[in-house]
Parts: sequence; C-alpha cells; structure tokens
Amino acid sequence: MALGYRMLGSVEEAEDLVQDVWLRWHDEAENQREVVLVPEAWLVTVTTRMAIDRLRAAKLRREAYPGLWLPEPLISDGPASPEQIHEVADDVSIAFLVLLDCLTPEARAAFLLREVFDVDYEHIAAAIDKSEAASRQIVHRAKQRLTAARGSERQRSRTPPKEQYALLHRLIQAIMDGDFSGIRALLAEEAALVGDFGNKGPSLRHPLSGAQRIAQLYYAHYLRHGRNMRLELAFLNGEWALLRYLQDELESVQAFEFEGGRIAHVRIQRNPEKLAGLKRYSDLLTAPNPH
Repeated sequence: MALGYRMLGSVEEAEDLVQDVWLRWHDEAENQREVVLVPEAWLVTVTTRMAIDRLRAAKLRREAYPGLWLPEPLISDGPASPEQIHEVADDVSIAFLVLLDCLTPEARAAFLLREVFDVDYEHIAAAIDKSEAASRQIVHRAKQRLTAARGSERQRSRTPPKEQYALLHRLIQAIMDGDFSGIRALLAEEAALVGDFGNKGPSLRHPLSGAQRIAQLYYAHYLRHGRNMRLELAFLNGEWALLRYLQDELESVQAFEFEGGRIAHVRIQRNPEKLAGLKRYSDLLTAPNPH
C-alpha cells in the first residue's frame, strides 16, 4: 500500500492496486507457491510492475485533466518522534509526491524502491525488468533529476511540526477574525498558491503569486462565508494541513511549505473525488495539539 500510494498519488487507486495484486497472488501464483521462496519479494515485484503500468495510463489521462493535478491527501498518525516525523514527511508529503511527477514511471519506481524502501539492486532489477547496472543508473539519474527539480524552486528546510502547527493556528485565527494584515504577515513575500479543483468550480491554471494576492483570497473567503466556514488542523501526509468546512461539509484540504517562519507555498485540494476518502474518516481528521 505504501509503495502504491507513492507511485500513484491516490489512496483509492493504491487500494485497488493492492487488491488486484492480492488476487493475482491467490489466482496466478497458486500453482507456483512452492517455488516462491520469498512471498514479500514476489508481492513487491508484482506491485511495482502493475503500478508502473497504471501510472503510465494515469499520466495519459492527466493530460486532459482540468487544471492542475495534485495527489489525494493521506491520513497520517499524529506526530511521533522527531526522527519518525522527518522520515515520513520527507517521502510522503504532498510537495514530495508532486516532485516525483518529473520522473518516468519506471524511474519513479526504481527511486522509491531504493531510496524510500531500501530495496537492494538485485530485487529492483527484477521488479523493473532491467539489469542491476541499468537499475543503478536509473536511480542515479532519478536523483539528479529530483535535485535539479528542487533547485528550480527555493530550497526549503523542514519546518518542525510544532512550528507548523503554531503558524497554521495563527493563520486560522487571522482568517476567522477577518484580520487581513495578520493573514498577510504570515505569508512569505514570494508565496505561491495552486489548486486542484477537478471538474468542480474554477481551476487555477497558473499559481497565484505574492503575499498580497493570497491574503486577499483568504480574506475574500472570510467575507463570503463568515461563520458558515470552519477551519481545523489535521495531520496529513506526515505534516500539518488545514481543513476547510463550509456548512459543516469538508470543502478543501490545504498543504503547506514554509520558509523563514512564514508560509511559502499553498496547495489546495478541492476535487470532491479526492476528498471522499477523508470524509469517510472525518472522526480521525482532527489531531490533537502536538505540545
């Protein structure tokens, strides 16, 4: 499931993938059980190959997707140790999953198997049907590509979850107080905001740039919805995220990147299809204060 989600960026598609792999294990592999010495290796190999095929098909579909495509949010356990937080957030954050889209499906699989799941090159080669030498080269090039992609953005260090929580708590307070200056003060001058709305509502085909414009958007939401809007924090994808409810219905999820103690990037997920899973687990969304 962890591999499927990181490959496809969708909880629902990852669940379908795992189910199909499990069915294949029971159906196609039934006569081969005696020669399958390590079931986990067999399952990982088949999951990888099926995920590569599905991601290729998904990339074609996304070419016709209305507006920007963003991954589906994933419910995370609350913050644990600092080391565990850093490890999880680094490989499952929305920002990281978006970054992975610069890789081909095959390179994405090889990189994840090696760098996230610490699979040896012998098994990576078997999973992607390449030689070990070729697999090493694919992973090496994937790392170079990701480094270049990160370099095209401003390098941002990981903000500790307690600081994330405090900043976003202040953002909620400023929005609900209608405090435009307070909202703007929490945003980096060159902040950017993007959104995935699916087929529902207007799409942001280009980032909304600058603290002033983004603060105006938040302020406009306050003027339009007032007390019919509720904002809460939840621990999603290994980081704190903002949930927005309208008339007590989950309307969007906002993921953030931070820089210098301010919000540098906002990614809004409003596609109802990608929020359906979170709505089913609404009682798990609101996480406790990390202090």
